Amino acid sequence: MPSVPLPPKESNLFKRILKCYEQKQYKNGLKFCKMILSNPKFAEHGETLAMKGLTLNCLGKKEEAYEFVRKGLRNDVKSHVCWHVYGLLQRSDKKYDEAIKCYRNALKLDKDNLQILRDLSLLQIQMRDLEGYRETRYQLLQLRPTQRASWIGYAIAYHLLKDYDMALKLLEEFRKTQQVPPNKIDYEYSELILYQNQVMREADLFQESLEHIETYEKQICDKLIVEEIKGEMLLKLGRLKEAGEVYKELIERNAENWYYYEGLEKALQPSTLEERLQIYEEVSKRHPRAVSPRRLPLNFVSGEKFRELTDKFLRVNFSKGCPPLFTTLKSLYYNPEKVSTIQELVTGYEASLKTCDLFSTSENGEKEPPTTLLWVRYFLAQHFDKLGQCSLALDYINAAIASTPTLIELFYLKAKIYKHVGNIKEAAKWMDEAQSLDTADRFINSKCAKYMLRANMVKDAEEMCSKFTRARTSAMENLNEMQCMWFQTECAAAYQRLGKYGDALKKCHEVERHFFEITDDQFDFHTYCMRKMTLRAYVDLLRLEDVLRKHAFYFKAARSAIEIYLKLHDNPLTNESKEQEVNSENLSAKELKKMLSKQRRAQKKAKLEEERKHAERERQQKNQKKKRDEEEEETSGPREELVPEKLERVENPLEEAIKFLIPLKNLIGDDIETHLLAFEIYFRKGKFLLMLQSVKRAFAIDRNNPWLHECLIKFSKAVSDHSNLPEIVSKVLTQEMQKIFVNKNLESFNEEFLKHNATSIRHQLSGAKMMYFLDKSRQEKAIAVATRLDKNMRDKNVKTLTKVFEALLDGSFGSCHAQCEEYQAACHKLFPFTSAFMPATNEDNSSIASVNHTAINHDLLSNEI
Repeated sequence: MPSVPLPPKESNLFKRILKCYEQKQYKNGLKFCKMILSNPKFAEHGETLAMKGLTLNCLGKKEEAYEFVRKGLRNDVKSHVCWHVYGLLQRSDKKYDEAIKCYRNALKLDKDNLQILRDLSLLQIQMRDLEGYRETRYQLLQLRPTQRASWIGYAIAYHLLKDYDMALKLLEEFRKTQQVPPNKIDYEYSELILYQNQVMREADLFQESLEHIETYEKQICDKLIVEEIKGEMLLKLGRLKEAGEVYKELIERNAENWYYYEGLEKALQPSTLEERLQIYEEVSKRHPRAVSPRRLPLNFVSGEKFRELTDKFLRVNFSKGCPPLFTTLKSLYYNPEKVSTIQELVTGYEASLKTCDLFSTSENGEKEPPTTLLWVRYFLAQHFDKLGQCSLALDYINAAIASTPTLIELFYLKAKIYKHVGNIKEAAKWMDEAQSLDTADRFINSKCAKYMLRANMVKDAEEMCSKFTRARTSAMENLNEMQCMWFQTECAAAYQRLGKYGDALKKCHEVERHFFEITDDQFDFHTYCMRKMTLRAYVDLLRLEDVLRKHAFYFKAARSAIEIYLKLHDNPLTNESKEQEVNSENLSAKELKKMLSKQRRAQKKAKLEEERKHAERERQQKNQKKKRDEEEEETSGPREELVPEKLERVENPLEEAIKFLIPLKNLIGDDIETHLLAFEIYFRKGKFLLMLQSVKRAFAIDRNNPWLHECLIKFSKAVSDHSNLPEIVSKVLTQEMQKIFVNKNLESFNEEFLKHNATSIRHQLSGAKMMYFLDKSRQEKAIAVATRLDKNMRDKNVKTLTKVFEALLDGSFGSCHAQCEEYQAACHKLFPFTSAFMPATNEDNSSIASVNHTAINHDLLSNEI
């Protein structure tokens, strides 16, 4: 039933409640609520009860808040205030769909309420309900036609719906209302014109865009983008001569922008290689210090001309001492001929500089400084590392370190080489040495922490990062607070390798929360950008947020989480105490005593750690409470704490895995891993049609993928083993599988796959696994196929061989201890530095180099390779 209207005294109090809420004076607001509700006549006043609930929510008392708001709504269901307040409560709880329903109910009761319409429009754009957003913005425009945000919001709605004509009409009508003199530069007006031009370009109105930018050129602040738009539009319109002049001007302004050279080439349309080279030579004469006009021709020249230009380019940079020289040239390494030329030139420099301090023994000129030889060796170390010749790379980097033992880049590169050969512990050690040379360098500190995480040294990595995190706070918590996702994804992978699944899942969920928070942070910009007229940036933000979970950090975290949940489904964690009881039965008295002592120490350590964490948590909560009391800011209450023990013992791991999978399926459908991970989940759930969907999508991306081959055989065998499938499902599966297998049985399909990929270790491994999966009696044959290391194999690298070795260890081929040792020895001969292939007896002595800045003799090892 509707509430009784408040008399003047209580009505004034209610207005003060609203004012207190707006000014975030929540405690005062509660006092005024009490004053109204203490009067028996108005004890059940719906709107006051609703406002009391909203105020309590801002103080973090969520349950009480919901109770009061619902009570207020029951007492006055026809009050737009109650529905609006209920919507605000749902919005603070991130239940946006429910909040929209509440706002719509409020508008039925008060259709012209500006505040409700604004709040509704914010939620609609947040949820990308663009049709609804357009309607709401239209109502706001009708109610407030003089406000700038009304016009802009309505135009943006049409732009996002790709109705460019209407968007342009609205923007032009609004522009005409702006009183800006032609010669005056106003930033907000400038942004409006540029946004208008962006809509024209997206609508493919190239001529109109060019005329528009030329008309308002003087009133635009960003002169650079004006020229870039002109160049782009002139090219699109085929006015090449004018476009050429624009791009020449742009190159005069910035001779290092590769995009300008691309535009200039399109405009000038050189017909021969000489003409194309002439463009860059002319620029190089005008800008002798510019790198781009000397580097870009190396992409398209070849033969003797490539040798001549590369020789000039390398000499200048070596003399100058340019550390990123190799990075600049790395994109040329797809061409073996160019790689051979670069190697010939630089090894020649090294030999000549050692003997006579000149780039060539036949030259007579000014001698090069000693640093030139240092940078030549640094380049050669990177060059041979790229080619996979790690022994030579280490020889060169050790020679460079021996001559200059204080240069960080040398130790950084040495760590990188060890990482590439698969000895990550050694890599972490050398990166730590690099970091010790400059402890104030945050980049090298982060790199060192990353390498430590790759070596599963989580505690050491945390200590390393703590040098740059906030004092008196644990590094892990501070890095989470700062949304430092590179650390969290690497940390999750390290915990996963260590078998600490709870801790790994905690990191994956933290990354997922960061992405949720980034999405939620859009709210701050929906009104701000329209007020400040940063419209191009705003539209870019909305488009970025739509594909946010495409980011590599999310993919890494989601993949780790899915893999762990699959493992937890296959091998659920048992109760620890029961496990210990079973283990203790098989131990002698001495071993049992030792184990119990070890457990006591571990428990004591864990207890101390827990107490420390608890004290830290309490201190943080006090600080947060103090901060909240001081600032009286609106909060939505504390988030659920992520507890590793709970995360690794979830009731339904596959359902949790699907939560991470859905964004991947929606946004990263062009990556085959997405569909193969989906297959692995649905395979365990027994969802045959979803399995079929996953393998079909993967098949469309890469039909020859080795992991897909395994999935196809598992799927086909599962279908043939299930005879009780519904008729329609069975018919669909048979039809679709026919397209893939083409009347072949599984054994012949697998044999054909092996024959077709006879020179690929990855494919041979997958085929061998399936050979054993289909027929356990063919174990020896399967292992022989998987462990082939003859000279025809083209992907004989550390990563691939490590995968084969892991497959032998994890039981993919059953018990095969002897073959495993043989394969390890064979791989050790090929890659003597890789820790995974080192014999178990030498594991403790696997550090190949001690940190003493002395060169290492690799002759024996290089001969072995």
